[in-house]
Amino acid sequence: MRAFASWCDKGRFSLPLRTSDVVCATPALALVTVTRAYGEKIALREVSLAVAPGEIHALLGPNGSGKTTLIRTLAGLLMPTSGAVSVLSMDASRAPQRMRQLIGLIPSGDRSFYLRISGLENLVFFGRLHGLRRGAATARARTLLEQVGLADAADTRVGYYSHGMQKRLSVARAFLTDPPILLVDEATHDLDPAGARRVRELVRVAAASGAAVVWATQRIDEIAGFAQRVTVLAHGRVTFAGSVSELVAQAEPSRYLLRLRNGRLAGSALLVALEQAIGPLGSIEVSADEFVLALADRAVLGEALVQLATGGIEILSCQPERSALEDAFVAVAEGATA
Repeated sequence: MRAFASWCDKGRFSLPLRTSDVVCATPALALVTVTRAYGEKIALREVSLAVAPGEIHALLGPNGSGKTTLIRTLAGLLMPTSGAVSVLSMDASRAPQRMRQLIGLIPSGDRSFYLRISGLENLVFFGRLHGLRRGAATARARTLLEQVGLADAADTRVGYYSHGMQKRLSVARAFLTDPPILLVDEATHDLDPAGARRVRELVRVAAASGAAVVWATQRIDEIAGFAQRVTVLAHGRVTFAGSVSELVAQAEPSRYLLRLRNGRLAGSALLVALEQAIGPLGSIEVSADEFVLALADRAVLGEALVQLATGGIEILSCQPERSALEDAFVAVAEGATA
């Protein structure tokens, strides 16, 4: 594909706002300056993305940022207005049907199951559509239903499934043929923590076997220790592309929750003592049973804590009000202009 070949240079590629290089000799999945418009509304603006085999690539962005449009474009359900999409070195515009056969898609909302038949029958049906023999499709379906925690509901009509159960069934369907590409759009949105953990483990095992994964999520903290790289979208543009640690480095937390030993001070007297001790290094607010330390510009946390201790304030614990990932995500998302 000429557009992709010109994008690479000696086995390396560059992303807009790139913070590091990734080997791209044979990417499993690539977008090159893809724009997608709906009339006058532009959902994606010159988005470039590459995912290597075995990589879990997180896709973050606020509502309306273009995540679902990007996933649907990667899946071949939408054609880009301009730009190029490549799946396993195939030009998606020339072989969309073949491309879709290589992709396991877990959509954010799924109404394609047959509600009057069981979860097992649904998976066998879709397995047969993908070319599996009935015996192989049945065996694979039972294995996946066990892995997603639906073995006890295998013979239950899908119409009786909860939203979370239907989401797990959607996850199972995506794995029917062990696809080399997995596109995941808010897979854990309707799941309890145990169900979400099952899904992440399935995806982690698939990536370890060589599958390329794009994982779109609003649960920012779940990508730590899970994804290798991250792309952040805002207003349809890429505002960050790099590793999780590089994303965290984009923003330092400035608000901290403090737990204090009150001693002889309490209520308003304690708050006054805190404000006097912190001085120009920040401000103190009350939040439920905790105090919030908001650092002033260029103030250092260690210096502020020393100032409080010198003022006779005994600090039991200090932690960021939000996670470092959340702060970094907000920083790069809010830094984009419409």
